[in-house]
Amino acid sequence: MKKRYILPASILILLVAVLYFSQSKSSEENDIIVNVSKGKFVVDVTTTGELSALRSVRILGPTRAQNYRIYNLKIESLVDEGTVVKKGDFVASIDKSELHTRLSDAANNLEKAQSQYEQTRLDTAINLRAEREKIINLRYALQEKQLVLDQSQFEPPATVKQNQIAMEKAQRELDQTVENYQLKIQQSVAKMQEVGATLRKEQSDYNSMKSLLEDFNILAPQDGMVIYTKNWDGNKIAAGSQIGAWNPVVATLPDLTQMMSVTYVNEVDIRRVAPGQKVKIGLDAYPDKELSGEVMKVANIGQQNPNSDAKVFEVTINVNERDPSLRPSMTTSNNIVVSELDSVVFVPLEAIHSRNDSIQYVILSDGTKQEVEMGLSNANEAIIKQGLSGTEKVYLSLPANIDEGEIKLLESLNGKRNQGEKNEVAEMTESSATQSAPGKSLANNPNH
Repeated sequence: MKKRYILPASILILLVAVLYFSQSKSSEENDIIVNVSKGKFVVDVTTTGELSALRSVRILGPTRAQNYRIYNLKIESLVDEGTVVKKGDFVASIDKSELHTRLSDAANNLEKAQSQYEQTRLDTAINLRAEREKIINLRYALQEKQLVLDQSQFEPPATVKQNQIAMEKAQRELDQTVENYQLKIQQSVAKMQEVGATLRKEQSDYNSMKSLLEDFNILAPQDGMVIYTKNWDGNKIAAGSQIGAWNPVVATLPDLTQMMSVTYVNEVDIRRVAPGQKVKIGLDAYPDKELSGEVMKVANIGQQNPNSDAKVFEVTINVNERDPSLRPSMTTSNNIVVSELDSVVFVPLEAIHSRNDSIQYVILSDGTKQEVEMGLSNANEAIIKQGLSGTEKVYLSLPANIDEGEIKLLESLNGKRNQGEKNEVAEMTESSATQSAPGKSLANNPNH
């Protein structure tokens, strides 16, 4: 039978104690103590933005397509985004199939108009020629009637009268025919004007539509870098994309000499942001570069943040520096300086703790829990209005094995806390009074 070895109880207790103190020492070594700072404090709002050109020229597709009932403008091909182009260089082309159909219809309409014009012109010429011949014949007939009348002067009066009436009828017929001829000339002119206007319209439509073919090949209006716009779905234009006939923007040519950062500020912080505030700008693409800027515009109306339920407001920041390495769509980090305060006491946000969401305190290097009154804060630090002088050291986090001991309260905040805070303060005050008067506590204890 094998013997079992049992360690003495004293050795077990020693091992447990060594393990406990070694863990405590390790925890204490992990605790970080920092100095309370005093000096200049910057209150800022930190956001992420995107570079964009302050000014840019739009590259448009066909602007007259809707005049010819062409509403489906489909991108056929385009150059790569970011291509640097010269004025007149090819940028993109639009599918011309629908335009060719319209152009074929316009050619047919033009041919019909030309045929109608020629037919009308020939008919008018023939009709007027016939009227002129009729007038000539009537004039000959009138002369004959005049000769008959002249030769009948020695005829009986009845014969003379009959010849006179015949001549008058011939004169009246001639006059009516001449008058009708004048009216037919006016009628023919109006008809030719009508068919002529139709022909000119069809000719103009055909010529305009033919020239529209050139607009379906989109060229750069000036030198620059091609940046494509986004569709209604948020995706950038590409081959096969549709653009609107009423606002056919394909791309922009940004002026890279003057850039801006477009960012969005949460509705909680937007009240602190205003035009004219200074901004420190960093670039993800160039971490070593630090730029400066100024808030130009703050949107009056918020919009839904697509990544959360929060509302955000668009803020436009002008970049002061001119740097040829800056490109549109680069990600920026923006520190909007709300205010700068001198000679204030401040600590890292991690050093501030809260009890029951009512009393804020810090833990001094000697373990004392000191209540503080917070002031303004930024992304990393907060101003301490009361509770610290600026010469102390505080724990950056809760020390290991910290107990729920009393907090050294600020008398100046008495009467300014809410009811929950007052009850908690009363309990701590009572506890403090009991610990400070041990004799009284013992006297009231019946066991002593």
